[in-house]
Amino acid sequence: MNTPNNKRRKETRDKISKVFITLLQTKEITEISVTDICKLAKINRSTFYINYLDIYDLANHIGQELEQDVLSLYQEERETNHNSNNFLKLFRHIKDNQIFYKTYFKLKMDQNFIIKDYDYHLSKRLYDDKYIDYHMEFFKAGLNAIIKKWLDNGCKESPEEIEYILKSEYKNKNNIKN
Repeated sequence: MNTPNNKRRKETRDKISKVFITLLQTKEITEISVTDICKLAKINRSTFYINYLDIYDLANHIGQELEQDVLSLYQEERETNHNSNNFLKLFRHIKDNQIFYKTYFKLKMDQNFIIKDYDYHLSKRLYDDKYIDYHMEFFKAGLNAIIKKWLDNGCKESPEEIEYILKSEYKNKNNIKN
């Protein structure tokens, strides 16, 4: 029996995901068919449909898995309600998983991601909470732009260099004059 957590099902899902991600590197999602995936993964169509409703369901699952991976990087911080603002963990994860992040951005999944664990204590100190929603949007867009540019360049810079670039954008925040 094919229970949700058994090893064979996980291996099948991993195989389907890898084929899909590989195809997405050269095609748009609308150009990929279930048949394409099944041929390359060497599985039956029924096997695909046991695991996913369609291509978009598969894409959604891949995005959710990546988001869970990123959240797990900061699990301890979330449990202790402490934000270290350590982006180095994230940048190392991105460098080690470039193809997944390229896929995530290509599918425009970043547009739906909400910064849930934002450090309100830091923002209150810097922004007095007056325009925090705007700051969060600006920060998210800036962070995504840096990551996308880094991925487009093949992650040539080290994670430490990318962290420096990000921090330098906020370094003199309190020195800005109106």
